Amino acid sequence: MHTWDVMRQDDNGVEYHMNTHDSRISALAQVLVMETGVAHKQTYFVAGPPGPVVRTNRDLYLHFLHLGQEARATSWSLSAFLRALWKVSAPLSHRDTLEPDEVAALFKAAATVPPADYDPEWSTRDLALPGEEPDGYADWERVVLSQLADLEDFLTAPPGPQARFGVRAPRPPGTGRRATPPTWCNFDPATYLECAVAGSLGGWDAADGARVPLPGGPGQPPARSYVREITTMTWADLARIAVCGQMYE
Repeated sequence: MHTWDVMRQDDNGVEYHMNTHDSRISALAQVLVMETGVAHKQTYFVAGPPGPVVRTNRDLYLHFLHLGQEARATSWSLSAFLRALWKVSAPLSHRDTLEPDEVAALFKAAATVPPADYDPEWSTRDLALPGEEPDGYADWERVVLSQLADLEDFLTAPPGPQARFGVRAPRPPGTGRRATPPTWCNFDPATYLECAVAGSLGGWDAADGARVPLPGGPGQPPARSYVREITTMTWADLARIAVCGQMYE
């Protein structure tokens, strides 16, 4: 059985063993958590068999599905999860592309840290995308902060029992421009995460039990989406994942 070690290198180049994981994604997630927050001169890295572990959209879908189930069991709110996700994204903000393993680790790390506090300034900030499509970390951040601002608005104007059929974010007077459409269908981490990958990348299978496809003909196998390889992902990809998490049904 393979294991992955989280290592720390101090400013003198001395390496220390921090922890051992039986999953590369868990080890990468711990590195993100340790690099989040106060700036320091130490470097954290993962030693062990190289990746990738997440090779296909199916792999990523199953990872998100499992994370959503864990979030449901711990009663995380969607706002808290997204604030934690934004918090742990900082160590990766300088990167143009990410490995799928790093994307999986980013979302796993979000489930293990206290979320950042909501900043009321996000509600009035101009978060509109500068271009027609998201491009880079700054635009992904605009998308996530827009979603957080919408969720904050919903606290004073709850979506109600018809939310799963789609409701518009309140966006009261004084609201800044936002990077996301106003329509919301998903308000908990489990549904958001499942729809995020199902809508943007696919990889689902009816046998997973999370998605109910249209009935097929007699004798046809259970429906599933096309499985394809993924090698790198951009922040624009993650922005589309976030929007699907909000709106996809």
